Amino acid sequence: MGQEPSESGPRPALPRSVIILLALAGAAVVAFGLAAVRGIVTPMFFAFVLTLCVHPLRRWMQGRGVPRGIATGTTIAAVFALLTGFTAVLVASLAQFSALLPQFAPQMEQLGDSIAQMLQSIGFGPEQTQTVLEGLTPGRIIGFLGGLLGNIASLAGSLVIILTLLILMAVDGSSIPALLTHLQFHRPALVTAFNGFAVGVRRYMIATTVLGVAQGIFNWLVLVVLQVPGALLWGLLSFICSFIPNIGYFIAIIPPLFFGFLTGGWPTVLAVIVIYGGINSIVQSIIQPRYVGNAVALSETLTFISVLFWAVVLGPVGAILAVPLTLLVRTILLDSDPSVAWWRPLTGDKKDLEVLLKQEDDAIRARRARRGPDSPDDGSTPKA
Repeated sequence: MGQEPSESGPRPALPRSVIILLALAGAAVVAFGLAAVRGIVTPMFFAFVLTLCVHPLRRWMQGRGVPRGIATGTTIAAVFALLTGFTAVLVASLAQFSALLPQFAPQMEQLGDSIAQMLQSIGFGPEQTQTVLEGLTPGRIIGFLGGLLGNIASLAGSLVIILTLLILMAVDGSSIPALLTHLQFHRPALVTAFNGFAVGVRRYMIATTVLGVAQGIFNWLVLVVLQVPGALLWGLLSFICSFIPNIGYFIAIIPPLFFGFLTGGWPTVLAVIVIYGGINSIVQSIIQPRYVGNAVALSETLTFISVLFWAVVLGPVGAILAVPLTLLVRTILLDSDPSVAWWRPLTGDKKDLEVLLKQEDDAIRARRARRGPDSPDDGSTPKA
């Protein structure tokens, strides 16, 4: 049983309301600062996450007798080659789709006329209708896709920064174990918190990447069979959006639905919904929780809010990195300070929640034992 806080204890220098307002003001300043330098923060954190993910591979190679320099260089080269290849395929797919899209101009014009008639029938004026129709032109759709994928594809312009950071972080990473050993004597909670952060992020990113690749390939093949234009691009979009919890599926399904309707009508739309929905449900509800487990330990509400927040601060790539970024914030603010670790259950930690629920159940059973089974507060119906 915990002791109640003493009213005669030392009082804070500032009222609680002032402390809360100062904390919110400081958080706002940090958020605006990160948004102002997102071009630096985003590739830096992206490289940091990649370094965490490939660290076990480098350590495994060194354990098999590979020299440290060769192991580090091989790992960096492999990761950078994958990034470069993915960016090249993404840009090529977008360019191919841009060349293919004008072929569907008649279908899009016909669809626009149908939408215009529907809008006018429910009371929209000519100006509002014309505004909607202007968004259905091939040029506008290409511009929309460029805006949607532009910041993601702009990683090509940040590849030099990412490669440089990968090399520097990998080289500095060889001294991290010694630094952690040194900090263990002075700040053991901090070391434990960052070790847990590294394990959690690594497990989440690797599992999400593997499952995202499987989803992307499967969706690509299905869209090819359904003859939906731009199937490879939508498969890549499905892979990218697999890193965006809760709303990534809804983003990835919109383009296949639109172009599936243009080519195959409602049967193709229903097929896309069933296939995308079924695969997403299986991966998100069954497979991913089994492999990720309690590594992330974020509630669904907090995860959704974090996606929206980091997308506003850092752009689309911030939505992709929302979970690792939120885990880092929690590590710094909560996990590294045992005096405030009791806030963890509020963020969705399942282990802590299970302990609290068990304590609550034990307390209810104890009250029932003291007051008897017919007590009015035990939730049971009194006997006649």
